[in-house]
Amino acid sequence: MALKLEMQGQTYGPFINEYTVRDLMLLGLGCGAGSDGKTDLEYVYEQDLKVLPTFCAMPIVDSEVTKTIDFGFEWGGSLHWGFDFRVHRPLTPELVTGKLSTTVLLKGLYDRGEGRGCLAQHIGETRNQDGTLLFTNESWDCCLYDGGFGGPKAPRDIVEIPQRQPDFEVTEQVPLNQALVYRLSGDYHPQHVDWAYAQKFGHPKPNLHGVSTTGVACRHIIRSVIPGEPERLTRFKTRLTKALYPGARVKTQIWKWSDNCVHFRVVDADDSDCCYLNFGLVEWR
Repeated sequence: MALKLEMQGQTYGPFINEYTVRDLMLLGLGCGAGSDGKTDLEYVYEQDLKVLPTFCAMPIVDSEVTKTIDFGFEWGGSLHWGFDFRVHRPLTPELVTGKLSTTVLLKGLYDRGEGRGCLAQHIGETRNQDGTLLFTNESWDCCLYDGGFGGPKAPRDIVEIPQRQPDFEVTEQVPLNQALVYRLSGDYHPQHVDWAYAQKFGHPKPNLHGVSTTGVACRHIIRSVIPGEPERLTRFKTRLTKALYPGARVKTQIWKWSDNCVHFRVVDADDSDCCYLNFGLVEWR
């Protein structure tokens, strides 16, 4: 089926979601918080509850958004390519619970070439009931089976990864059921739960959601550079470079870049040549 190129440049929504404290805790669980029963409990325990900043990525990858902005891609080949979200207000449970409204601009469709896929760029803006802009998320999807349509190339945007030992490293095993938990936050794509569906499109088993993978890295970075203060985070950017399957052991490698910025990547703890997230940066106030 031909891509619906005329959908580019259009804004969709508003998409309305109502979040509760329980949703914040479910997000934390779906990003591995507390998987050992004691680490990063601030994201899953109502006492002094904190908001995991990858909450900013949730509204734009909600299943309703994906179905509405269906520009004719093959669903089985759709993978998240990257996120770049900016937080305009310190995230607190009081700020993000209740009804939030998200509009999404399909900014562009870019051609990687036949057999390499199409890149889709979405810009989401999320506001509270008062109309206050809370965060903006630039989200990219790679539609593996939809390249070669003659579109423009994507703009080049690479974050430098230093050629030296990381300043921080955090290792963690991803629970086998993490994708099953994360999907309850609103991304119900079958590739994350259905073994036959995943194998039909070249995966040995269901893979982990991109937001869940980035949530693991986000926890590691906050714990390393601004422990206990996730509300200070103002920007999180990364590329998803390889599918991550639950059960893997991952290592987040973090390099100091400036007083309020680190660069990072996430690799397999047993094979550093296997990189799940790359070209990442985090900034904070």
